[in-house]
Amino acid sequence: MSETENTNVWSRIIGIPLHWQIAIALALAALVAALASETSTLFTMRVVDILDFFGGLFLNALKMVVVPLIVSSIIVGVRNMASQDSFGRVGGKTVGLYIVTGIAAVATGLILVNILGPGTGESAKALTAALPDASQVLSKVEGRGTGDLIQVISRAIPPNVIEAAANTELLALIFVSVVFGYFMSRMNSEAGDTLQSFWTGVHDVMIAITMWIMRFAPIGVFALVGKTFILSGFQALESLGLFFVTVLAALAFHFFITLPLLLRFIGGVNPFAYYGRIVPAQLTAFSTSSSSATLPVTLNSAQKAGISNRTTSFVLPLGATVNMDGTALYECVVVIFIAQIYGFDLGLSGQITVVTLALLTSIGVAGIPSASLVAIALILPAVGLPVEAIALVLVVDRVLDMCRTSVNVTSDLSVTAMVARSEGEELPDIRSRGTPAAEAA
Repeated sequence: MSETENTNVWSRIIGIPLHWQIAIALALAALVAALASETSTLFTMRVVDILDFFGGLFLNALKMVVVPLIVSSIIVGVRNMASQDSFGRVGGKTVGLYIVTGIAAVATGLILVNILGPGTGESAKALTAALPDASQVLSKVEGRGTGDLIQVISRAIPPNVIEAAANTELLALIFVSVVFGYFMSRMNSEAGDTLQSFWTGVHDVMIAITMWIMRFAPIGVFALVGKTFILSGFQALESLGLFFVTVLAALAFHFFITLPLLLRFIGGVNPFAYYGRIVPAQLTAFSTSSSSATLPVTLNSAQKAGISNRTTSFVLPLGATVNMDGTALYECVVVIFIAQIYGFDLGLSGQITVVTLALLTSIGVAGIPSASLVAIALILPAVGLPVEAIALVLVVDRVLDMCRTSVNVTSDLSVTAMVARSEGEELPDIRSRGTPAAEAA
């Protein structure tokens, strides 16, 4: 039985889909916050401490899967990509376009979060009551400059892989995983097949564990959001509302403007006609919040649009693993938003670090619901911000998760169409006539 089927069975047993469970948890958290105060007790224990305990367990579970999830995802993805005969041509185009769409998405999020400043208002300051002491946080991030960015990059090649894993040094883990995956693809022996089976198994197990952890998301959301509301009050919703609008506007711009323009002028594809063909994949992604679970529908939608199986079978599975435009955008906005709440300007070098880590971690997370929480938990300490601050965005995370997954899948399908056109596929039903890109193809 697949993990998707397991999730469906679980939902049938509970009787309520996960997204509604989380919605109920949010409502209960608001109710508890309305009835309780910071000094309220339950069984001689403060309610805030009880919520902090269960919320901490949920956060620890998320952090637990970071290293094996990212390492196995990248090793398997690179191995599968590098083992293809057409990697030199199709692979280069695919990776290049994925990088372009990812940078465009993160840039959009970065620009909007700086313009709108969702964490700079007076209501945002109330959120700090539920977070670690701001002065302690500022002491960690003050004085950071380009030298820190250079040190981060220099640590990409670790002297000790085990130590890098123990300290969750992201760039080092990604570098080692890419190198390992590439050279694993060069092995034409039984040992290479054994390694492939091992890492694929690790990857599948980590996805299963993460899905299992997300089944307890309603409890974690209830505890973390309830604590936040009790300590900061409902005034926090005003700032979170602007944060929600910021993320949604950035995702909408990438979805309705950036990707269609790339389809039109690089792929020579009519974006309106193409979007009409891939609606089933977009809606499935929105409802499941999972790029991986949507992959069968994504493949079917691309093939119905006229794209060959040769292209879809390579580009789309790779995209479901490494191309997460919406996720990278969201991670960037969340980290800058939290920095704004603390009243600290990360500056150019700090924001470049956030952008870099957002792009890299979006590659490492699996295409599963709320996997970006794992990546955000990794980025925040890297720029001196507390992991506990994730609690602030959980109120609106589920809805935004659905939206950003649709963007992820749409980006995968857009790149697939562009690669197919560059390889000479006609795609008569969606081809845009009269464009230089279309004629060149």
